[in-house]
Amino acid sequence: MIAGHDLLVLSRIPGVGPARLRALVTHFGDTPSIVHASPRELVRVEGIEQKIALNIANFFRHGIPQDTQEYAAGQLSRLQAAGGRLISFWDDEYPPHLKDIYDPPPFLFVRGSLTDADTPSIAVVGTRTPTPYGTRLAERFATDLCSLGITVVSGLARGIDTIAHSAALTAGGRTLAVIGSGIDVLYPPENAGLASRLASRGALISEFVMGTKPDAVNFPRRNRIISGITLGTLVVETGIEGGAMITARIALDQGREVFAVPSPVTGRVRSGTNLLIREGNAVLTESVEDILAELGNRLRGAGVVLPLLPEAPPPPLTLFEQKIFDVITDRPVHIDTVAEMSGYPTSEALVHLLALEFKGAVRQLPGKLFLRF
Repeated sequence: MIAGHDLLVLSRIPGVGPARLRALVTHFGDTPSIVHASPRELVRVEGIEQKIALNIANFFRHGIPQDTQEYAAGQLSRLQAAGGRLISFWDDEYPPHLKDIYDPPPFLFVRGSLTDADTPSIAVVGTRTPTPYGTRLAERFATDLCSLGITVVSGLARGIDTIAHSAALTAGGRTLAVIGSGIDVLYPPENAGLASRLASRGALISEFVMGTKPDAVNFPRRNRIISGITLGTLVVETGIEGGAMITARIALDQGREVFAVPSPVTGRVRSGTNLLIREGNAVLTESVEDILAELGNRLRGAGVVLPLLPEAPPPPLTLFEQKIFDVITDRPVHIDTVAEMSGYPTSEALVHLLALEFKGAVRQLPGKLFLRF
């Protein structure tokens, strides 16, 4: 059993951050076993040194400390009052793409629902002060994505985020909002009504505990979840130093596709998207068809029917490349696993994987992980 109460308690132990918490639960398979584990058992967990093992064991030596009990109970009470629940990394409802990023949250606070229908999703982000041009495009892209059954993800901020969520709801689609505060501390406050509507046809999501204020330091962490949940990030309109640029860079680091709508050359204040395109970090995107052209196979694999584009023929592969390609799936596979399953030495497997990358058949992620394009 992986209890939300226990996860909140474990997160309060000095030295036990998200990575160690994930390692502990994955190793033991449940949370009660961690509470009763000895230091000798705890040091067998990857990333748990002797000092941390002693911290954990001493923390529970006389039972869960009273102040920690009160903290966990208070968090769950506030969560229930807000109409939310806690979803852990090990729950089926946890977003599958988010599990693949470098540091996925061990648990999320969620108001609303996460379903298999959200697996094909695209983030739509941009400036808080859009021009009429940016407003029209955000509405159009969100509407077109929803018409295909693709969930729109954004951050509930003013501007492009709000426009994308609202357009998705108007189109009858699903939309997810990832926020940089507790789900009981909505920001901006004027979006409280939008948040309620959104939770009825999607979800409000945060990794921050209940009562967390929307401090500036929270938003880069929030942004990694926006891009991490999705197959790709569309930047509609942003300045060079805008928060959407941070989301785009994080998406690139996560091995996700970045799309950018070109801005008029006279609008220097909103030239961030042009910079992304010029540096080769984003696909120049004028319509939803440009997104489908890049992600068509992955969207089809997630159950999306794409009437706008024909099925792309597979690239011609050599016998050696085909053997490697057969090992790769839609989920990241490490090079050592590829080499072992294909029967090739690692160095030779890498050569064939490079050829497959050039042919657009596979994509490499950080950490020598590979997946089908």
